[in-house]
Order: sequence, then structure tokens, then C-alpha cells
Amino acid sequence: MQPEIIQSRPAWLKWWGYRWVVCALLFFATVINYTDRQVLGILAPTLQHEIGWSESEYGLIVTAFSTAYAIAFLVWGNVIDKVGTRVGFGAAIIIWSLAAMAHALAKTPFGFGLARFGLGLGEAANFPASIKTVAEWFPKKERALATGIFNGGANIGAIVAPLAVPWLTINYGWQEAFIVTGGLGFLWLVFWLLLYRPAAEHHRVSKAELEYIMSDPIDPPAKVKWSSLLKHKQTWAFAVAKFMTDPIWWFYLYWLPKFLYAEHGIQLGQLALPLIAVYILADAGSIAGGWLSSRLIKKGWAVHRGRKTAMMTCALAVVPVVFASIMTDMWVAVGLVALAASAHQGWSANLFTTTSDMFPRKLVGSVVGIGGFAGAVGGMIFQTTTGYILQWTDNNYLPMFIVCGVAYLGALGVIQFLAPHLEPAKIENEVVA
Repeated sequence: MQPEIIQSRPAWLKWWGYRWVVCALLFFATVINYTDRQVLGILAPTLQHEIGWSESEYGLIVTAFSTAYAIAFLVWGNVIDKVGTRVGFGAAIIIWSLAAMAHALAKTPFGFGLARFGLGLGEAANFPASIKTVAEWFPKKERALATGIFNGGANIGAIVAPLAVPWLTINYGWQEAFIVTGGLGFLWLVFWLLLYRPAAEHHRVSKAELEYIMSDPIDPPAKVKWSSLLKHKQTWAFAVAKFMTDPIWWFYLYWLPKFLYAEHGIQLGQLALPLIAVYILADAGSIAGGWLSSRLIKKGWAVHRGRKTAMMTCALAVVPVVFASIMTDMWVAVGLVALAASAHQGWSANLFTTTSDMFPRKLVGSVVGIGGFAGAVGGMIFQTTTGYILQWTDNNYLPMFIVCGVAYLGALGVIQFLAPHLEPAKIENEVVA
């Protein structure tokens, strides 16, 4: 049941608790993260004409982001576990905001690749920091819902970008689109520094709410070597699932505008409506997927059964996207992608939450970092391959959509094999002096 909150606090906090303010901060950080990330994808047809890059060069520009993202995921997960989310997250958003604005200076494919590399270095911190924050601020029964809410920011960012970027570009130029969207991170940083502290130190968290947050069994007091996490099947279950499914979401972000342009003749000024439709449904899927497993667990289902039921539902909902590239009606194709994007976000909310099911709070950032590295490596392979396939096949998107449709069922099979009950990793004896 919800804790009683002291009467001196604002009325809305008496019902919800300050942890939901923290969740809102994570949500808006993710909105900005994905707004900055998607600007290039929206402008890709325009910049391809102006800069003159080929499909394979665009694939390599996208891969530059994935490469930095992979490297930085490993670094940020460990850094955030050591310095905490307040300092680590703040530093990361400064890095990625500066890199986002630096795209305005690029004049060649190599220049855009450098800017994308810098963006990947900073943006990699978002999910290790956010998942760790959720683990520190929410009991297990609420974590999937909280993750689904903040993860929904990815879809809002993907809606903000097609609304703002074409307007900024048409009225002011593409350079200004990068500068304005990149500057949003500094506004968020002000609120983060003003409003965020660890739960145990925060003056707006009542004793009752803190007890509710800490109501799960106490984590074992082990300090574990980062490398030792690789010995656990639970780490590999999460990492392989990320390797198989993260590239699919990035494919939608980076290639969907180009797909709509190539297959249906959609121009920059017409992109907003189909992209908004996709990401509104994706946002609903993120929250619904997190809600479903949280609801089942609150009703008494075992954690692993609730999580995997939600994940199987999402994996099955993705399958019809296989047919998106052969649809002659644009809105049918957009509908199939929207369903798949919605299911991906529901899947992602639950997949992220499995890390706090299987590992102590203090290790969640590192485990998410390892998984993010694996997902980014998968993205490097998939995005580079996509560029070359499109160049060799004269823009045939069917092979990519087939992969998109079957990846989640395969990933769920890997999780079931390696962690059938999402059992906690046995780390009690791995203490480092």
C-alpha cells in the first residue's frame, strides 16, 4: 500500500510521493536524449542532397554514434555506480548537449561522423543513470511502471523532433535545428541540480516513503569487480537480448524517414504526421508494457512470470512489421511500424527492469552499461549492414524488416535459456577488499 506522506508537503505529494518527481526528471532527460538523437534522421534526406553522402556513408555516420555509444556505455555504467547519479548524469548531459550543437559546424560526412561520435559518448549515460535511479527510488513492484514512464520519453522526443526540426530548418536553416535542440539539455540540468538528491538524503522524502522505497530485502553488502559480472548467466541474458533488439529501435529512428522518402515520396515538410503517429503509439506501448508486468506482479504472480508474460506479448506484436516494406499504402506501412515500435518500448521497459530483478541496486548501472554496450555493438553491425544492403539492392528494405520482426522472439528464447526464473545472481562471496 502507498505510504502516508507528512502533512507539510504539497497536496499532490501526499498521494504520489517524491519518487514520481524523480521519475519525471528521468522522463524529460530521455525526451531530450531522443530529440537530439533523431534530428539527423529527420534531416537525412535534406542533408544527403546538400552534403552529398551515399547510403553507405550515411550508414557509417550512424555507426559512429553506435561505436561511441558502445564504448561509453561500459564507462558510464561503472562511473555512475562510483560517483552517483546526480554528478554522473549531470556531466553526461553537458557532453551530449555540446556534441548535439556541434553538428551545426559539420560540412562533410566525416564532420558529421565526429559530431555523432561525441553525441554517442554523452548519450550513453542516460539509461545506466536512469535505471540505477529507478532501482534506488522504487521498490520492485513499481520499477517496471517507473521504467515504462521514463522510457516513454524516448517516444515523446521522437515526436518533438519531427514537429520542431522541419519548422526550424525551413524557417531558419538546418544548423539552427541542431543548435536549438542541443541547447535543451542545459535547461534540464538546472532542474536536475535543484531537485535531485539521493532518496535517503532528500528533505522532501518522508520517513514513510523512504521505508516504502526500501521495502524490498536488503542487498548483500558485496563490492564486486566489474569484470566478474561477466561470469553470471544473468548478465549475458540481458546483454544478448539488448544485442538482438536495440538495433531495431535505432533502425526506426535513423532509417524510417529515409524509408518513407524512398518508398512513398514523403518530403521533409510531410514527415511530422506519420512519425508522430508511430511514436505516440510507441509511448503508449512503453507505459502499457511496464504497467502490465507491474500489475501482474502486484496481483501475486511471480516476478519472472509477470515480466516474461509482458515480454512475450510484446515480442508477438512485433512480428507483423515483416510486411511493412511491401505495403503500397503508406498508412498501412506506418501502422505496422507503429505497432512494432509500441511493442519494442513495452519490451524495453521490462527488459531494463530485469536488471534490478537479478542484481543488487549498486550493480544495476554496471549491468545496464554492459547490456548497452552489447546493444550498441549490435547497432553498429545492423546500421552499417543496412547502408550497404540498401546501396546494393537499390533501396530494398525487406531484409531489414524481416530481421525486425523475428528478433524479439529469438531474444526471449535466449533469456529463457540463460535465466528461466530471473533468479538473482549469486554474488555474496565476490567481495573485493
